[in-house]
Amino acid sequence: MINVAIDGPAGAGKSTISKGAAKELGFIYVDTGALYRTIALSAVRNGIIDDKDAVIKMLESIDVKLGFENGTQCVYLNGEEVSAYIRTPEISMGASKVSAIPKVREFLLDLQRDIAKNNNVIMDGRDIGTVIIPDADVKIYVTASDEVVLPKAECKIFLTASAECRAQRRYKELIEKGENVKYEDVLSDVNERDYNDSHREIAPLKPSEESVIADTSELTLDESIALIVKIIKEHM
Repeated sequence: MINVAIDGPAGAGKSTISKGAAKELGFIYVDTGALYRTIALSAVRNGIIDDKDAVIKMLESIDVKLGFENGTQCVYLNGEEVSAYIRTPEISMGASKVSAIPKVREFLLDLQRDIAKNNNVIMDGRDIGTVIIPDADVKIYVTASDEVVLPKAECKIFLTASAECRAQRRYKELIEKGENVKYEDVLSDVNERDYNDSHREIAPLKPSEESVIADTSELTLDESIALIVKIIKEHM
């Protein structure tokens, strides 16, 4: 199995770029952030998003699964397909909160590692290369699980873009979906998530010392995908 891990801050284009690269290479794309968003969705629905102990207790009674239909990832919460409900600003902030809870990360760890062990994947998130699959074949600030023996990557890339650029992309996406949002509020959310993700005690967001910083601020989507595919092919 070939595992590619892509890490980077919120709104850097990880999901879109990873999905495009996976399609071109014939790999399965795994958006690990969708798993944390699903936990957050359940916590919001139960009114406990700010209650750490209640969130931990909730884990005992929920079932989260990933499925793939025609190569497209679907995420299920207690059997309900919830992909359409996990992309709102409220759930984005909630995902940042629950991802800082060690028990939540433990809850999702085996699921993510099992997918990487059994498939050729491009997996994106905040700690894929450092925690989930630390020995991935290609690290785009990426990694493979310590339970799966894979060649050490020769190249690590941390995919990022300026906060303003990421906020503008997110703002455009939300407007196209009919959301009533202000750019200033989206930028504030991006900055807050960056701070929370980089300062959490467990698996903080950060590039490794060996990482090459890939800044997509000035690149088009096609140019970003081409860059990632080129790197993967060179280092597979």
